[in-house]
Amino acid sequence: MNLKLEQLNQASDQQAFEWLKGLYEHSDWVAQNALAQRPFQSLSHLKRAMIDALNAAGEPAQLALIRAHPELAGKAMISKTLTAESTHEQGKAGLTDCTPEEFELIQKLNRDYSEKFGFPFIVAVRGPRGSGLTRHEIIETLARRVHNPRDYEFSEALRNIHRIVEIRLSDKFNHYPSAGQFVWDAQEKLALHSDTSEHLTVTYLTPAHRACALEITQHMQATGFDEVKHDAVGNVIGIYRADPSYKNAPTLLTGSHFDTVRNGGKYDGRLGIFVPIACVQALSQQGRRLPFNFEVIGFSEEEGQRYRATFLASGALVGAFDEAWLEQTDADGVSMKAAMMALGLKPDEISLIKRNPKDYLGFVEVHIEQGPVLNELDMPLGVVTSINGSARFVGHITGMASHAGTTPMNRRRDAVLAVAELALFVEQRARQDGDSVGTVGQVNVPNGSINVVPGRCDFSLDLRAPSNAQRDALAHDVCAELKTICERRGVRFELTEIMRAAAAPSDPKLQKYWEQAVESLGLPVFHLPSGAGHDAMKLHEIMPQAMLFVRGLHAGISHNPLESSTCDDMQLAIEAMQHLLDALAHDLQQ
Repeated sequence: MNLKLEQLNQASDQQAFEWLKGLYEHSDWVAQNALAQRPFQSLSHLKRAMIDALNAAGEPAQLALIRAHPELAGKAMISKTLTAESTHEQGKAGLTDCTPEEFELIQKLNRDYSEKFGFPFIVAVRGPRGSGLTRHEIIETLARRVHNPRDYEFSEALRNIHRIVEIRLSDKFNHYPSAGQFVWDAQEKLALHSDTSEHLTVTYLTPAHRACALEITQHMQATGFDEVKHDAVGNVIGIYRADPSYKNAPTLLTGSHFDTVRNGGKYDGRLGIFVPIACVQALSQQGRRLPFNFEVIGFSEEEGQRYRATFLASGALVGAFDEAWLEQTDADGVSMKAAMMALGLKPDEISLIKRNPKDYLGFVEVHIEQGPVLNELDMPLGVVTSINGSARFVGHITGMASHAGTTPMNRRRDAVLAVAELALFVEQRARQDGDSVGTVGQVNVPNGSINVVPGRCDFSLDLRAPSNAQRDALAHDVCAELKTICERRGVRFELTEIMRAAAAPSDPKLQKYWEQAVESLGLPVFHLPSGAGHDAMKLHEIMPQAMLFVRGLHAGISHNPLESSTCDDMQLAIEAMQHLLDALAHDLQQ
């Protein structure tokens, strides 16, 4: 039978328990404990209840659950003693059809993994889309994860167990995230366009970048936008017009970027383009209009990879495009202006695309988190409170180069050790705030030698915090400590600030819409700041903004080929945005 949530809520304890058996491998107690939270508002609420039940059980019970799982392509599969659910999943992944070489490799990796961690390797073999990982992907994942620390793998095993259960629940309830799959597929297809065949790289105005713009255009045209166009910096703009009965209707703006860092991920930025496209598709199919225009922008540039002009595309909308950027050249000597004109863009019209904030209700953005917080907490969505302000510096410390063998330790003026001490202070000082972060990301010893005490060390410094005051206090303390370190060690320093970006706190009203949207899905509202910069930072300069984060897989890693998310989480993001649109429409009509 295909279960209905109403049936589960109204059933007896025993009947409800019978229906949920088999979700957790040989551990039906998890579902039984979760049933105490009935009635469930949604399937997401049920999933959260099971996560809470397992969290409350403690580590011994969690370890027993992990150990209850069979090895992939292991003894249980060979002896045909897998549960029905595991038999189906391993068979669907093709593990029953391994070549002798693949089977031998999996067995070796399984042994190595089990010996290191004391429990079997667990991965949701049906993958982030739910349609299945390939044998190659499974083997590659096992080979990578065997090198992780034990505490990480313990948590990763539990996260994969919850993903397995999520997919099994979808089967029981015949509930499939079709809109999430549409968004997931669109991003996978977009990732086929790249500047290089080795990895995903899409930089500003390259042929791959142009191909991405055209594909986004086609998606907008096919899903029901009334107007689709490109502007003078290459942004792709789709507009879903308001109900004609609303004269001089305002506009809600959303979107994100489609360029990438070099060797980047498939979802950074792009998720925030396709989620609202899916919302427009639903509105169009229903024949519904809103009391406001809905404008979706695929921003052509955010990462600053080809030219030194980060937030070029969203900056143009707020009047922050620097015309000096047009004369910048890339690694091949091609100026930005020449690259624009080669694609038919009109640099002399850039000033015309500046938006009038009076026409807009604000800007909302959906983005993959790019961090580990939601993943570690098993939260699919998070409401952003502020985009961190940041300050960046480059500097160098000058000491005295001397012989590594003949210079006593108490007579050295070691430039590297001064930078190392600074880096440790940055770590310690940022931790005091709880939500500040500091990074010494680049360290270089010019003309360094293995047998020479370093006489110079170049370094970078990146400091971020949720408010300008907190960022400035952090920068003040770090700079003061740098001076103290150098005086004590008898070295000197030079430090140059190269960037200072203001924090962008979320607009309370728009943030409330996101909070209500998450609550409507039966999920707890979790707040977090954004440590990364986003297009919303630029729009914040002229209009209110608020962001919603979507959980990433693999500890939320981003700017990396491992960047990933599930179609189920994307579905929730779509439903959250749909709720926001409906709530905003309701309020405007009052």
